[in-house]
Amino acid sequence: MLKYLRSKLFRCVVLSLAALVSVSVNLLWKDGSSELPSRRLEPLEDEQYKIISPATYKYHINHPRLCEGRRPFLVFMIPVRGEDRQARDAIRKTWGQDNPIVPDVDVARMFFIGQTGESNPRLEEHLRKESEVHQDIVYVDFIDTYQNLTVKTMMIMNWLATYCPSARYAMKVDADIFVNVPYLVRYLQNQGESSQKDFITGSVINDGCPRRNQRSKWYLSKEAYPESRFPPYVSGAGYVFSIDLAKKISWASRYVRPIPMEDVYVGLCLHFLDVQPVFSRTFLPYRNLFEIRHLEYDACTYAQRIIVTGFTPSQLLNIWTDFQKDRLAC
Repeated sequence: MLKYLRSKLFRCVVLSLAALVSVSVNLLWKDGSSELPSRRLEPLEDEQYKIISPATYKYHINHPRLCEGRRPFLVFMIPVRGEDRQARDAIRKTWGQDNPIVPDVDVARMFFIGQTGESNPRLEEHLRKESEVHQDIVYVDFIDTYQNLTVKTMMIMNWLATYCPSARYAMKVDADIFVNVPYLVRYLQNQGESSQKDFITGSVINDGCPRRNQRSKWYLSKEAYPESRFPPYVSGAGYVFSIDLAKKISWASRYVRPIPMEDVYVGLCLHFLDVQPVFSRTFLPYRNLFEIRHLEYDACTYAQRIIVTGFTPSQLLNIWTDFQKDRLAC
């Protein structure tokens, strides 16, 4: 009898503790989620959505047949200013070159450019001539400013969903970045089927919060973003995603109010879609594979990263030549 009572008492204690833990977890989850935007089911007002709607903008230069008759393994989507010809040429000669860096792996590139604040027919003519030679420029009529980076990124997503749904992956990557293409391809190939859908990876920021100081470059008012923190997002320097997310993020933008910080905005769309970004890193030793700091050049250090940031066109050309020679010895 005593043994039976002890057993019953033990079960009651365990169940009570389990219930307490469950309640605590639910309370914590509710408190935490109140700091994030709700997954609203109502579309944005037309005037608000118009800011980022693809229907608002027109292509002055486009290459809609880039993926026609092919299934690229990876498409580099590179936002860049129209006047940055040297940056585009450096990429064409290095990690974005036409010659296959990895045998039997089809990689494509496209530069995304917006308009300058004032009419510049001469620049547009130069871009048209450059585009005729390289077939890799998309020129859209939004104003190309920091405040419009979200517009630029949403146009990239829409372009991929419309003109290149046959690709497997896309990478949005800034023009001042070194990309270790062989490592990136090998990394993606090793992910298997789990990375074919709802997959996005890069340097993940889990503790982001809005800056309320009006002097900050990243100032965000409470009116624009009333919540106290951001959902996890990937740094905009460079991130890779399965091609299905281009269409899904474009769709989600119909429900997610726009903010100027494009990487945070993509994170808000992922939050709406209930997609968790994957932090690409190694543990022994610890490395962030998408290195968002600038590292002094060392071939073996760079051979263990997917990206490194902060290069002028001439620096990129110089290290690429050395990297191609020395990386295999690491």
